[in-house]
Amino acid sequence: MALSLSVAAVRGAEPGTLAERLGYQATDRLLIINGDDAGMCHAANQGVTEALEQGLMTSATIMAPCPWFYEIADYARNHPDKDFGVHLCHTAEWKLYRWGPVAPREQVPGLADPDGCLWRSVQEVYAHSNQEEALAEGRAQIKKALAAGVDITHLDSHMGTLQYDPRYMEVYLKLAVEFELPVRMASQATLEKFNQPGLRAKFAAQGIVFPDYFIHEELKDEGKDVKAFWLKIIRELKPGVTELYIHAAKPTDELKAITGSWATRAAEFELFTHDPDLRRLVEEQQIKRLGYRPLRELQRRMRK
Repeated sequence: MALSLSVAAVRGAEPGTLAERLGYQATDRLLIINGDDAGMCHAANQGVTEALEQGLMTSATIMAPCPWFYEIADYARNHPDKDFGVHLCHTAEWKLYRWGPVAPREQVPGLADPDGCLWRSVQEVYAHSNQEEALAEGRAQIKKALAAGVDITHLDSHMGTLQYDPRYMEVYLKLAVEFELPVRMASQATLEKFNQPGLRAKFAAQGIVFPDYFIHEELKDEGKDVKAFWLKIIRELKPGVTELYIHAAKPTDELKAITGSWATRAAEFELFTHDPDLRRLVEEQQIKRLGYRPLRELQRRMRK
């Protein structure tokens, strides 16, 4: 009896695996392909919208503080069938292309660097700010997206600011509960490596839904074969719901001026939008693609 109660607490009010609660078989391999950094620049918006319309991408997350937020918010408002979450942003990492907080500066003074922009690194955020400011900024970003007409399907954290420190994970949880949204969550094996084995159960106990697995590896070396990397990941998917994220963007002069990772971003855009080999592999492996909207509806149904 105790075991069954603990399993119910982790899985939520409804029985079965996440795949089963979503209406699939427990043996099905379900894949969320999320496009991070929507709204960061025009090239990112071009890549995300084309990948959603013509490619394999199933959802994307918007950076509310960024200059090109309004373009992608307008697209989301006019395409309610597309899944868009909020990419909670507490950093502005690029050297010359910067942005500041959404919340009034007097509410989040520690989040702004001497230039008035968000800090470039996660560690600088931890050193100069606190959880209260992170919560205020996250709430302001979500409310900005809602006010722009975005039907928010989920939350995740840019550069993992709200996910690398247990204190900031509390902020992440509070926002998920307040706005009744599912979240990106590291796989159990990853959390155990970071000595946080109980985090998934903690979120589930509050009724928050999240995928079973998250592909945490990133293509950090520009010399890596982007296509080979992702084909290998797709072949090795496990039964259940997996999220992977990419940074799809068009290889424009704008993108090249912003980031040295432009080639990888362009390669991921091309692969997940137009590559026939990847599309064929997904079909041959009988992988079922979905966005975050079904997870949101499941979560809200459970919480009622």
